[in-house]
Amino acid sequence: MEFIVLLVVFLPSLFLVEALTKPLFINCGCNSSITVEGRQWVGDSSPGQSFTLSSVGVAAAAAASTIAEDPIYQTARIFNTSTSFDFTVPHGNYFIRLHFRPFDFGSFDANGSSFDLLANDLKLLSKFNAPGEIGWKNARSNSNASSLLKEYSLCVNLTQLRIEFVPELGSFAFVNALELIPAVDELLFPSSSGIETMYRLNVGGREIKPSEDGALWRKWNSDEQFMFSVNAAYNISNTSTVTYSSPINDTAVFAPLLVYETARTMTDNQVVERRFNVSWRFDVDPNFDYLIRLHFSELVYDKPNQRIFRIYINNKTAAENFDVFVRAGGKNKAYHQDYVEAISPKVDSLWVQLGPNSLSSGSGADALLNGVEIFKLSRNGILAHAHPRISAAQGNKIAQKPKNKTLWPAAAAAAAVGLVGIASLLYVGLLHRLKKTPPAKKSPPGSTKNAAAIKSSLSSNKNRVGRRFSVAEIKIATRNFDEELVIGAGGFGKVYRGEINEGVTVAIKRANRQSEQGVREFETEIEMLSKLRHRHLASMIGFCDEQGEMVLVYEYMANGTLRSHLLGGDRPALTWRQRVEACIGAARGLHYLHTGAERAIIHRDVKSTNILLDENFMAKVADFGLSKDGPAVDRTHVSTAVKGSFGYLDPEYFRRQQLTEKSDVYSFGVVLLEVVCARPVIDPSLPREQISLAEWALQQPSAEQIVDQRLKEEEGFSPESVARFVEIAEKCLADEGKRRPTMGEVLWLLENVS
Repeated sequence: MEFIVLLVVFLPSLFLVEALTKPLFINCGCNSSITVEGRQWVGDSSPGQSFTLSSVGVAAAAAASTIAEDPIYQTARIFNTSTSFDFTVPHGNYFIRLHFRPFDFGSFDANGSSFDLLANDLKLLSKFNAPGEIGWKNARSNSNASSLLKEYSLCVNLTQLRIEFVPELGSFAFVNALELIPAVDELLFPSSSGIETMYRLNVGGREIKPSEDGALWRKWNSDEQFMFSVNAAYNISNTSTVTYSSPINDTAVFAPLLVYETARTMTDNQVVERRFNVSWRFDVDPNFDYLIRLHFSELVYDKPNQRIFRIYINNKTAAENFDVFVRAGGKNKAYHQDYVEAISPKVDSLWVQLGPNSLSSGSGADALLNGVEIFKLSRNGILAHAHPRISAAQGNKIAQKPKNKTLWPAAAAAAAVGLVGIASLLYVGLLHRLKKTPPAKKSPPGSTKNAAAIKSSLSSNKNRVGRRFSVAEIKIATRNFDEELVIGAGGFGKVYRGEINEGVTVAIKRANRQSEQGVREFETEIEMLSKLRHRHLASMIGFCDEQGEMVLVYEYMANGTLRSHLLGGDRPALTWRQRVEACIGAARGLHYLHTGAERAIIHRDVKSTNILLDENFMAKVADFGLSKDGPAVDRTHVSTAVKGSFGYLDPEYFRRQQLTEKSDVYSFGVVLLEVVCARPVIDPSLPREQISLAEWALQQPSAEQIVDQRLKEEEGFSPESVARFVEIAEKCLADEGKRRPTMGEVLWLLENVS
């Protein structure tokens, strides 16, 4: 299935090391051994070694004064023909680490190096150019590193491990040092034959050297350069009492205790409400799956429910109600949690965010993280991804430029989940001003400020269709906005049932008078409905824009929203034929939006509560406050901020902020599943794998397993009809917009569901 969602899983141990044969450390381009920080590195041309080198190649040594780093970087082995290191090994899993540090290779120009790297049948690198890779990484992270470490983990099913360097024609390969460390069978992620370590970070603490990591000799970098806003968190530490949470962790293979003794938490910002995320951004290779391992240890609280938070990965909720104390089994207990995220071919970044569990204030509105690791999982026997080649000089030049950080991923997360009030950077950037400046007083209802905003907004558009009602008429129609007449509510405001013209029932939507967003949506709704007329679009009768009021008057839809007939309550359940007909009607309305005007109109908030049913159960699409004109003829999309409803949002629009008609198609696909299953699109009360309707439904082996039980009890129930209907939903939910059908095609498919 093409729908890409966040898959949250509990994995077996990724890095469990047994009492192994001695790890092998090879110093390339050298015929003698050296000892560095407790590790003995043998020369690759030393006699009597437990490996063979198929070609001697060329040994290169740097002038001692030019290399200030580890001694292993002072020599290198150069190959201008295909060459392999061959090891006789028992079956099992292994770490492979390769070290690259270009220097003056004499007649070989390091900038011209380009080669592939294979480990048995697994392709690790493709057209690899170390100076370009270092420059690329420096350009992305403002680093000034001159060396590069590539770490892999793979399963060896043969008695031989071959690490092969294959230069491009006319080029060469080189390597400074190589490590081989055996590990037990639990090393690899079950569905992957190989793993590349992308990031390993000690959150809130210093860099941890390989010599401090025990038997695995891993390096843990500081997390600071990956933070979206360092000011969004502060460091805590406990250096004396942290222990592992279970016997399986006693080998310290998941992470050394040094990782669990420091952490970052949300900034102690002296405010009542905490509505921001702590965010880390990582550059990753597109079109791979990634395992994200998060390390936790509660260092402050000694009982549960004191620190509860949400975890987001790439702007999707990975965990809710996360309480480290409960998960780890106490204070100062080391614990880790694994997640897997699929990255599409057009995405090259991965976000990890922690945020408050709700918008409410009080205890528990905090988050904590001690460490993070990100691993790329092989796909079809490949881990390689070729980056654009950047020379070292270019890389250094680019790295000097300030990073152009965009706000949209953090802001999109806030909009999508509807639970994080503002993005980290904006919130923290204004924090000091808020502390020094008294909060501005809100304009009272009907104030001149809000009225002026309405007048200014409305004066620009005089070409309206519909009756202009007075405030007095609206108050009479709604009995002065009697709460007993409220039939719905949303972000815009409340909807009342009212009567005009001596008994004509209407729906009256009154905007929140203190909402500037409401002003914009009010004007958008009038503008759109003034130029739209279709039997499957809710009709606007008129409006009122007096005395600070923003009111829209619609035809009354006697049978309410589509959702109200799916999720219980006092509305009767719809039959299968009624559900199909309602979807056909909504599809006709959306198809008209996309094609009926000179320029397409994108609804941008398609959901079951915005599909209304009249007295004959005919469906009409409503609520155009977020609608937007589609792209011009010479454009493929509209670039705009992400808006919509969580659970229905198009992931492509979500990631790229590029809106198309296919965004409506995606949202409509979620509605189709809602119609079949009759359950909320997001239900946090369900088990983790069932929270997201789209994720859960599309993972089931057959449509009959997800269908509403009430439909199964219908006389003449047709599993074949439901299966065809679900297939249409699946087409709409393709991750890439270009792979989704148009709304016209969706309509045609629905009309042929018997």
